[in-house]
Amino acid sequence: MDALKNDEIRQVVRQKYGRVAEGLETGCGCGPTYSSRASMASSESLSQGFGYTADDVGTVPQGSNMGLGCGNPQAIAALKPGEIVLDLGSGGGFDCFLAARQVGVTGRVIGVDMTPEMISKARVNTEKGGYLNIEFRLGEIENLPVADATVDVIISNCVINLSPDKPRVFSEAYRVLKPGGRLAISDVIAFAELPEAVRQDMAFYVGCIAGASIVSEVEALQTSGFTDILVLPKDESKLFIRDWAPGTDIEEYVVSASIEAIK
Repeated sequence: MDALKNDEIRQVVRQKYGRVAEGLETGCGCGPTYSSRASMASSESLSQGFGYTADDVGTVPQGSNMGLGCGNPQAIAALKPGEIVLDLGSGGGFDCFLAARQVGVTGRVIGVDMTPEMISKARVNTEKGGYLNIEFRLGEIENLPVADATVDVIISNCVINLSPDKPRVFSEAYRVLKPGGRLAISDVIAFAELPEAVRQDMAFYVGCIAGASIVSEVEALQTSGFTDILVLPKDESKLFIRDWAPGTDIEEYVVSASIEAIK
């Protein structure tokens, strides 16, 4: 894709998730809206289906968990007290709040999101929760507002598929990680070539389907310098991915996966 096309995609994604932050639309797949107790319960149920515990979803500020993920990066991150964590596409702050609990007062969590409405929502949630070791920065994951070699762990949950320039995302991730730093990502990947009609449909793109990378492209993280790359597809995720596009066989093309790598 050329630079103009990439920017057009970012604008559409930004507008879409701005409306999600305001509770006007759903996000990845068939995530819920958040204007009622029923929808809040639905987001909690979805997150537990992605691998979070009842304690996880019950201890974060209300409104931070919007059920937008496709897995639980916390489960593979193995966060330790004192670490500096960066969340790519931090949304309402759900994963950041969980990470803050694990790294403790000596650690720090940075959330980056390109949607102003999401950043505002996350900052309000931070105040509600009284967190002192979290900050949220407005920026694109292809151009991270983070200094070189300052982060111990990068997490992300169903966001990199939304980027039109994934090699740039991985290059930026490598830049900001300290030597020995690690990636712990949950994302949607494709194990078969998506139909062209799906790839060109922006509804499927902002729904976390059309932008999914082929497994081999993700494994090419080594071109950015990463080692110990592990891509683990989760076949059970087809059960909820099937509901993202009712009436299609999209689960025959994409799957949620955990992605790990070391700098």
